[in-house]
Amino acid sequence: MPTSELVITTEPTPGQIQYLEDRIYEFNSTATGITDGEWLAIFVRDEADRIAAGICGNTWGGCFEIRQFWVEEVRRKQGLGTRLLEAAEHEARRRGCRQILLMTFTFQAPALYAKHGFEVVAVVDDHPRGHKNLLLRKRLGESS
Repeated sequence: MPTSELVITTEPTPGQIQYLEDRIYEFNSTATGITDGEWLAIFVRDEADRIAAGICGNTWGGCFEIRQFWVEEVRRKQGLGTRLLEAAEHEARRRGCRQILLMTFTFQAPALYAKHGFEVVAVVDDHPRGHKNLLLRKRLGESS
């Protein structure tokens, strides 16, 4: 097999990232036999049709993994994050998910997640330097 050249980039295209996502999903689905993966995204747009808030991730194998969750600074502390989180949880339950996972930093919104029933299941110290990276989980009941 010929040696392949390594190419380092600081600006991968969305298509390149999606290619890797697709290959990982194919591998994971083949290894587990679980093929129910779907993206889940909810956006809030402002008067100019810009994204003012959003939550997205994917459901797969009975789990919803939140990958991005953001609310524009001027819209924070007004209940918008709660509305997004509750809507995403509702959709995850509809899809048969039994738990939600996410990673957050200690300087982001761990108190919001705790208020909504998330528990810390793992901590990585000094990531980033001087802070902690938290893996959170919320177990979902049969109905709600």
